[in-house]
Amino acid sequence: MTAPTYPDDDARWNALRAKDRAAQGAFYIGVRTTGIYCVASCGGRPLRKNVDFHATREAARAAGLRACLRCKPDLDRETLRWGVVETSLGLALIARSDAGLRLVALGDDVESLRGDLETRFKQARLIPDTAGLAADLAAVATLVDHPEQRPDLPLDALGTDLQKAVWAALRRIPAGRTVSYADIAHAIGQPKAFRAVAQACGANPLAVITPCHRVVRSDGGLSGYRWGVARKRALLAREAA
Repeated sequence: MTAPTYPDDDARWNALRAKDRAAQGAFYIGVRTTGIYCVASCGGRPLRKNVDFHATREAARAAGLRACLRCKPDLDRETLRWGVVETSLGLALIARSDAGLRLVALGDDVESLRGDLETRFKQARLIPDTAGLAADLAAVATLVDHPEQRPDLPLDALGTDLQKAVWAALRRIPAGRTVSYADIAHAIGQPKAFRAVAQACGANPLAVITPCHRVVRSDGGLSGYRWGVARKRALLAREAA
């Protein structure tokens, strides 16, 4: 997957019809009949004869158009680059901001992973860039097979202060060891917050890098795992070996 380009109005029209998230903010759609301008992924479906394309928001406003209330084209949207790699436990999708990895998700098919990405980051411009992310993708695939490694990857996971504290504690758990939610609660200095810890584990956006699979119930049961209990069992078995 490589970043798409939109060299002419036909390409821009096709991006509009596809609700292409990579085109979000790359250009703007003016709709003469309604007097509004939109981003390419807007849910509106104007007729081609009523549409003009503008390179910037300023150009759209200069043409007398106002911002669409549905897609809010005046928002400053961040750009996330994303790519998918095959691992020994299925596919891994990563998304990266300028600051670091925002998402590492595991799954079985690209469309489901992409759908999850689009749901999580509804306002971001999402650019496919497997080639540009090759080193990060390779590091994640290697980590699946070699969990004892600690790849030096910049991280940019967004969360509350408590979530970030939990995720940092998870990254300190060595491979081959498991802990309980109560153990993590004690580790972050909030021994009564084990339910909040469980929620933070469930919200972890960085599979295998932040190893929430190493947290089990106090009775040793596996409990849940966002990316499938079978993957959790497989990861723990590899680490135990």
